[in-house]
Amino acid sequence: MASIDFSDPFTERTPRVVQAAKLHRSAARKKAQKFIVEGENSVEAALATGSATDLFITEQAATRFGHILTLAQNMGVYIHPINNRAAAHMSDTKTTTGLFAICNPVLWPVKQALRGTPQLLSIPVETNEPGNAGTLIRVADAMGADAVVFAGETVDPQSSKCVRASAGSLFHLPVARENNIEAVLQSLRARGMQVLATSADGEVDLDDAEELLAKPTAWLFGNEAHGLSPALLEQADHRVRIPIRGRAESLNLATAASICLYESSKVLHAGSSKSE
Repeated sequence: MASIDFSDPFTERTPRVVQAAKLHRSAARKKAQKFIVEGENSVEAALATGSATDLFITEQAATRFGHILTLAQNMGVYIHPINNRAAAHMSDTKTTTGLFAICNPVLWPVKQALRGTPQLLSIPVETNEPGNAGTLIRVADAMGADAVVFAGETVDPQSSKCVRASAGSLFHLPVARENNIEAVLQSLRARGMQVLATSADGEVDLDDAEELLAKPTAWLFGNEAHGLSPALLEQADHRVRIPIRGRAESLNLATAASICLYESSKVLHAGSSKSE
C-alpha cells in the first residue's frame, strides 16, 4: 500500500470537502450527478463495483481501514486525506467513521432493471423513510431478488441514510426509481410477472401460497403509514396476508417485506434444486 501524506489534510473549508458535504441534499446530488456514501460496507461496495470516483479518509480511518485504502488505490480512485473537522462536516451521523466515497449514480432505468427473466422483484410503493428504503434493498439483496423498483413518489435511494441502511446492497443488485406506478405495473406485466400485494385482509394466506410463490413474482409493498391504495390492491393478481398468531396488531414495512421475500425465495430455490 502506497503511503498517504496526512501532513496537510483537507479541512472543512476546502472546496472539495464543501462540495462533497452538499451531496447530502437532493438538489445538489441531482445537479452534480454524484452522491456521497460513508462507512466501511458502503464505501467498500462502491469501490468494488467501480461506482466510486473519490475517496476521502482521515488518518485514523486509513489505519483502521487499510484494506479499503488499498482497494481504492488499485481501482485508480482519487484519494483525499482529510482532518477530523472535515470528516465531521461531511458526515450526517453523530459519530463519523472518517471514511467517505463520492459515487456516480447507480440507479437503473426500469426496463434495464427488469431485463432477462426475473423471478423475484421487490416493488416498494411511495416509501417515505430512507432507513426503510435502505433496509428493503438490503433484504432484497439477501433473499436473492433480481431487482428493487421504487414506485411512485419515494425517497431517493441514493440519499445518505438510505445507502447506509442498505449496508452496501445498493451496489449489489439493480435498483430503479419510477414515479409512474402504472408504468411500473405495465413493465411487470410485459415480463410475465405475477403481481402480489401485501394486505392485512388479503384473500390468500401466506402459509397457503406455496403454489403461487413458485411463479415469477413481483411483490408490492405499501407506504409505511397508509399501505397500498384500494385501487392498487385491486390491480394485483392476488392480495396476500401474513398470518399473525400473537397479539401484535400489524407488522412494519421492513418486517413484512422480509417475510414475504423470504417465503418467495425459499419456494423458488426449492424449485430450482428439484429441476437440477
